[in-house]
Amino acid sequence: MSFRQRFGRRLLKLMGWKADESMVEDSKCIFLGVPHTSVVDFIVAWSYCVSIGITPNIMIKKEFFFWPLGWLLRKMGAIPVDRSKGSNVALYSIQAMKEADKMCLAIAPEGTRKKTDRWKMGFLTIARACDVPVYLGYFNYKTKKVGHGPRFAVSDNPKEDMKRIQAHYAAMNLGGRHKDCFSCGNVEPKLID
Repeated sequence: MSFRQRFGRRLLKLMGWKADESMVEDSKCIFLGVPHTSVVDFIVAWSYCVSIGITPNIMIKKEFFFWPLGWLLRKMGAIPVDRSKGSNVALYSIQAMKEADKMCLAIAPEGTRKKTDRWKMGFLTIARACDVPVYLGYFNYKTKKVGHGPRFAVSDNPKEDMKRIQAHYAAMNLGGRHKDCFSCGNVEPKLID
């Protein structure tokens, strides 16, 4: 076990989190982080990913990349994104993933820390364009458990994929750090096969 893995496990333990230690076998994938209600989610998700041997690449607003935080974020795998000029984050992510030998793109599909029923579908576009699986990562503040669920292969029907993914999370009965800020939309809870 590497120093980074031990560090991630120790950090989770210090914060009082229990981790599912299932490994991710794919060299390229998308890793969802749900629910996203707080900046603290980044620390929990990063610690978990590192503890299972992957370095998550996370797209973060360029405004967070000031000294010394910017240096630290880059070391942690964060990639600055300029959203002010109407840049297309999905296209940028597709290009970055296609050029990389190894990449685990961590995404919060809610796209905001506020409550929303409409999740962003860009991660499905990226997964289809790069032919990579999506891992259904979660952190549950009710139980202080973090992990990932099934490996999800996207189809040619993104709306149906999103319904199935949201239904999977709804069935898990997750709690965010700010419990009133999380919603899986209006879906009937059903686990993915």
